[in-house]
Amino acid sequence: MSKPILMPTKPIRAMQPAVTLAEIQTAMGRVRDSIYLSPCARSENFSQLTGNSVYLKLDNLQRTGAFKERGALNKLLTLTADERSRGVIAASAGNHAQGVAYHAGKHGIRAQICMPLTTPLIKVSATKSYGAEVILHGANYDEACEEAVRRSQQFGMTFVHPFDDEVVIDSRRSLRDQRN
Repeated sequence: MSKPILMPTKPIRAMQPAVTLAEIQTAMGRVRDSIYLSPCARSENFSQLTGNSVYLKLDNLQRTGAFKERGALNKLLTLTADERSRGVIAASAGNHAQGVAYHAGKHGIRAQICMPLTTPLIKVSATKSYGAEVILHGANYDEACEEAVRRSQQFGMTFVHPFDDEVVIDSRRSLRDQRN
C-alpha cells in the first residue's frame, strides 16, 4: 500500500467555491504580456467526426511547449517579495517543471524542481536549461512530490502545486477567453 501524498494545504476544492470569471480575467491580465497568445485552429477531422465545430488551442507553441506555464507564471506573479526571495519549489516530471523553471528564471526567482528518478533526460535537461536546480528523487511523482513538500517546509520555499492551487487554476482557465 502506498503512502498518502503529504500536501502543504487542504485541497482547494474542499476549501473554496469554484473559480469565478473575475478571477480568471484577473489572471489573464496578469500573464498576458509574458505568454504567447496561441491560435485556436479548427480541426476538420474532429469537427466532422463529432458533428460539431471543434477547435484546438495550440499551446504547444508556448515557449515551454505546454499550457502549464500559464499557471506557473500566474502563481509566481502573485508571490510577495519575501516569498520571491526564499524561492519556489515544485514537483513534476515535465511540463509544469519547465513552466516553473522558465518563468522563475525570467523573474529572478530561485527554483528547485523535484522530479522522479525515471524522468526522461530530455525533460530534466530542459528544466535545468531554464535555470532551475533539479532534484531527482523517488520512483514516481508521489514520492517526488513528498520530497518537494518536505523541502518547502525545511527551507521556507513556496510550493507551486501543478494543479491543486486556485492561482494556478485561474490562469489555466483563461484559455477559454483566448479563442482567436
